[in-house]
Amino acid sequence: MKKHIPFNQWADSPRLEGWSYPPSNNETTAEKYRKFNEQYFADLHAQERMLADERRMAFYHEAINRYIKPGDRVIDLGTGTGILAAFASRRGAERVYAVDHSSIIEHARELAAENGIENVDFADVHSTKFHLDDPVDVILHEQIGDFLFDEAMVPNVCDLRDRLLKPGGLILPSRFELFCEPMTLHDEQRIPYIWELNDVHGFDFSSMGRSRPQDPEYYRLVSCDLGMVKHFSGEPAPIVNVDLHTVTESSLPLSVTFTRKVKNPGLIDGLVVYMKAKVDDDLVLSSSPLDPNRASHWGFRILRLDQSRAEIGDELEVTLSVNDWADTDSWMWTCENYRA
Repeated sequence: MKKHIPFNQWADSPRLEGWSYPPSNNETTAEKYRKFNEQYFADLHAQERMLADERRMAFYHEAINRYIKPGDRVIDLGTGTGILAAFASRRGAERVYAVDHSSIIEHARELAAENGIENVDFADVHSTKFHLDDPVDVILHEQIGDFLFDEAMVPNVCDLRDRLLKPGGLILPSRFELFCEPMTLHDEQRIPYIWELNDVHGFDFSSMGRSRPQDPEYYRLVSCDLGMVKHFSGEPAPIVNVDLHTVTESSLPLSVTFTRKVKNPGLIDGLVVYMKAKVDDDLVLSSSPLDPNRASHWGFRILRLDQSRAEIGDELEVTLSVNDWADTDSWMWTCENYRA
């Protein structure tokens, strides 16, 4: 049976809480996110959650130690509290340009002074308005969203890459993978659609299927709970690979179709979307719900489906189509089960 959710989706991740409505007619998704970003990342709790994520911090500390060399000139895009700029400075960078258009940058200046960081220039400006006379050796960033694209990583990094990175320069990190896996929830975590409840102590809700909500948030769940997903239905594989050294917005596919051979039978509750960031094969940051070493402050997303059961050997065909990767209001997905 073909399972199709005929409603668009909009972002409501733990990192972007409150950004849960589409842009006005006169405002693009990018413009709306830019305004939201300026407010959200000025909040100290948002910074606390990132700094408390030990795996995130260890990933960046190790990446900087491996790849930033003494004498490098570095842009730290979206510096926040300035911690990555400080790592680069202490690694021996000649000059670090810490760019952030949020008011958090005032704290970054103070923290740098308190910690004896002297070779960092702080720029209170959106990165698209930041200019230098000479190009830099490295662009350092952490603009990774829950579903990879929702923090304007691709347009912002590519803008700096094309304007201010030396030929052969480094983007850190640059390699990313996006996953979208059919999965089964643990029984105690499963919340069916209301119209799928046909016997609640003799009460039948199936007629509610005629009144499917038009609210896009209804069709997506967001979680950081490692106890939520029981298993993936098949062997996970990335559906989109990104290398920031070469990618452009126009090169990203707007429709992806893939198959998964079912290895773990059970109800197909939905599709779980998560990401991986790679510096080297042994230095990887993941938001997978089945990775015990996942970075804790990133959420993973569940794209809901009407429940269906898959058995070993079945083949699931999934199509994910978007108008704009950064705008989940434009996401549509289907999952079709071909019985073994």
